[in-house]
Amino acid sequence: MQVPRPTSSFDEQDLHAYADGRMAPAEAAALSARLAQAPQAHAQAGDWQRQRQQLRALRLELLGAPVPGALQALAAQVDHAAARQSQWWRWGGMAASVLLAFALGWLGRSAWPPGAQGTLASAPAPIQGFAHQAALAYAVYQPEQRHPVEVAADQQAHLVQWLSKRLERPLKLPVLSAEGYELVGGRLLPGDAGARAQFMYQDRTGQRITLYLGAVPGTAPTAFRFTDEGPVPGFYWTEQGFGYALSGPLPRAALLQLARAVHRQL
Repeated sequence: MQVPRPTSSFDEQDLHAYADGRMAPAEAAALSARLAQAPQAHAQAGDWQRQRQQLRALRLELLGAPVPGALQALAAQVDHAAARQSQWWRWGGMAASVLLAFALGWLGRSAWPPGAQGTLASAPAPIQGFAHQAALAYAVYQPEQRHPVEVAADQQAHLVQWLSKRLERPLKLPVLSAEGYELVGGRLLPGDAGARAQFMYQDRTGQRITLYLGAVPGTAPTAFRFTDEGPVPGFYWTEQGFGYALSGPLPRAALLQLARAVHRQL
């Protein structure tokens, strides 16, 4: 008399493949013949087959059921967040391209024929281009969590000294604590007229604003001007050939209040 083979004598992966219907017909037939002589293994494979059938029936039932309202609302929120993130990436890519174009333009100016630069009548005024660059720089670095700045606020003295040297002008670092914003730090950026600096501030909710500054040759002093052409709105102005732009996703009145606080300290 042949002794029934215990479940342990069967390969568990083979049993699962058999129960799931994933075995070749010849292999399934051979295993079925063996299972007929092993009641324990046969019962185990049968249990797995029934579980698979129950799960398939449950899946079909769920697919045919209406989506709960709470789940629909959550899906809409996820889609909206993904769309915003995608927009940030698009602006970030555009900003990187613009910064690269500035660098190439600066290095290649000598290759233009004499007077050729004057034919680019469609180019924006220097200060308008400056403000747009500020908004793009905001879009690139605002989303960063680990490296939003090159030099952090705890090295404030070094930050001011370093950027003052690179921009060839003594810089002052505005304090916006009274307005609810603390310094995160700053970084050096390229510009079409030399080096630029970006100071980043953040409030208790994590909302960030940036102050972008650098030389803008050939421009007369201007009062505050508002712009919303770009990823974020901002106010910009010039004094003594130097431009300043405060950018952030805030209402116009709030941005103006912050710009005035910055201007008073500069």
